[in-house]
Amino acid sequence: MVTQLYLGDIAVDVVFKDIKNLHLGVYPPDGKVRISAPLHMKLDAIRVFAISRLGWIKQQQQKLREQQRETPREYLDRESHYVWGKRYLLRIVYTDMALGVYLKHGKILLRLRPEAEEEKKQEILEAWYREILKQAVPPLIAKWEPIIGVKVERFFVQRMKTKWGSCSPAAKSIRLNTELAKKPPECLEYIVVHEMAHLLEATHNSRFTGMMDQFMPDWRHQKDELNRLPVRQETWDY
Repeated sequence: MVTQLYLGDIAVDVVFKDIKNLHLGVYPPDGKVRISAPLHMKLDAIRVFAISRLGWIKQQQQKLREQQRETPREYLDRESHYVWGKRYLLRIVYTDMALGVYLKHGKILLRLRPEAEEEKKQEILEAWYREILKQAVPPLIAKWEPIIGVKVERFFVQRMKTKWGSCSPAAKSIRLNTELAKKPPECLEYIVVHEMAHLLEATHNSRFTGMMDQFMPDWRHQKDELNRLPVRQETWDY
């Protein structure tokens, strides 16, 4: 069940779920506010909670308004694409030999069959991004498991609209946004550590912040760097 309340001119969608605690989110591209609330909670109590977080909500909305967005990719020859924070020009070659994606002399070389359909370009390139991210993550997990004191049973790589990563403490698993393959390696490492720390503490409370300060003292710099970079242009359905 979804109910809407207003904090001045800010509309808040309230979604009642079978959960124990309130969860507040501000979502791109335009800062839509959503609260997930326990089924039994009264709307007045939810309003008080939302008012108490009004400053944070406005701050997040301002960040989203200021964040740059990439122009939609058309997968054309000499179009700019990024790999690990570096800019490459896309070079499309139609051939029957050595099909796939290769980095060569400042270019992303995309080799396709002559009869390949246009949408195949995006499909192949996105699969390549997923693969290089899958290869980069295991060494980071292995590095940080003894430091943080957790064991990651599984990790997943997928396209995510609203998060750089997520985790499941019960399953001891983490999920990572494929877009991280386009960002500097330090940003990927920060997100891996962030999600691994959430296996010990699910919320962003003082305990979680203290752990991040202990494990990765410069994590705030990496967070700011990641949030400063342009994000992918998406189509949003609400």
